[in-house]
Amino acid sequence: MNNEMNNIYQLNGKVPVMKAIPFGLQHILAMFVANIAPILIVAGASGLTTEQSAMLIQNAMIIAGIGTLIQLFPIWRIGSGLPIVMGISFTFVSVFCFVGANYGYPAIMGAVLIGGIVEGILGLFAKYWMKAITPIVAASVVTAIGFSLLSVGASSFGGGSGSENFGSVQNWILGMITLLACILFHIFAKSFWKHLSVLFGLVVGYIAAMCMGMVNFSTLAGTSIIALPRIMPFSMEFHPGAILSAILIFLVSATETIGDTTALAAAGLNREPSGKEIAGSLACDGFISALSSVFGCLPITSFSQNVGLVAMTKVVNRFVIATGAVIMILAGIFPIFGALLATLPDAVLGGCTIMMFGTIVVSGIQMIGKCGYSQRNITIVALSLSIGIGFTQVPEIFAVFPKLVQNVFAENCVAVVFLVSILLNLVLPKNMET
Repeated sequence: MNNEMNNIYQLNGKVPVMKAIPFGLQHILAMFVANIAPILIVAGASGLTTEQSAMLIQNAMIIAGIGTLIQLFPIWRIGSGLPIVMGISFTFVSVFCFVGANYGYPAIMGAVLIGGIVEGILGLFAKYWMKAITPIVAASVVTAIGFSLLSVGASSFGGGSGSENFGSVQNWILGMITLLACILFHIFAKSFWKHLSVLFGLVVGYIAAMCMGMVNFSTLAGTSIIALPRIMPFSMEFHPGAILSAILIFLVSATETIGDTTALAAAGLNREPSGKEIAGSLACDGFISALSSVFGCLPITSFSQNVGLVAMTKVVNRFVIATGAVIMILAGIFPIFGALLATLPDAVLGGCTIMMFGTIVVSGIQMIGKCGYSQRNITIVALSLSIGIGFTQVPEIFAVFPKLVQNVFAENCVAVVFLVSILLNLVLPKNMET
């Protein structure tokens, strides 16, 4: 049995189903709230009803589960074969809120279909352009992803951005209880059990939240027990402006996917990803997003939160992660299950994820160290991070640019870091030491 459980640290290997489920569930709980939040934001900006939003959440869980399974077990050249968990990214939120408000939700679906196909094709032909993504560029992007997630973790810790009681004493107490539970369990648990510290923290935090009266079960009322996904719940419309915006954001998302894949391989497998793995990861992102539009959903991409969980636990077994994907699909087919998971308070999630996100920052720093601290590398990292993180903290600095540029770059530090690091890598002399 010990040998079987040691397989959780191996990409392939047999793990008992009942032992695998807790680790898979841990991955789903770590991303569940962040997976449905973009849907609610874009649906609200597009004027959709509560019933339509609930239907989209149901469909998104099913497609995210299918996408995760394809990443784990590739079909042809689509999928990486790595333990990548898929979900709906915040990267697209600002652009699609603008598109939804001006053109309507059907225009978003048309843009997602075209943008997804474009990214998928780029993934299939990645070997022709991936040489531009050198190790120091990838390291800069991974570090930026980690920094960009810190504010997400902090917002959750405070109770969720925009919540009425954000930063309240109750949220602080709940976040601290969850964080301490995670840390103490990780310190005192033995063997592979210590890698369930996030799940333990979530359970302890959830129980504490119920005792504090901070869990709202009223959302379960009227939720159907079982429901099948609807195909084409919205007719698609194709507007050139919406499509162009979506394609640009898909390119930004591709950057994050490259960073996620690189960070996961480095932190979980102690190696760099192969060209085939990155190409498959990108192709899966694109084509699954195109499929997602058929079910009325936003793009499905690699989830950085789960990369942080892999970096923290070193659990990379594909079967283990696949159990989480199956749980996601069940959450879509049985809406009552998804609605129950959705009652998890933000502060509990924040208490668990704040350390995970910091782990991604550390992984990026380690990658920079492996690249070496030459003058050229220091210049690329220092300038790309200072511009990318610094400028996006004051988005008003982009006011002189067209609205499209602002939507893509003003609050997306990963996109800016990627662009600046690519440009610097192309223009700086190869030898800056003399």
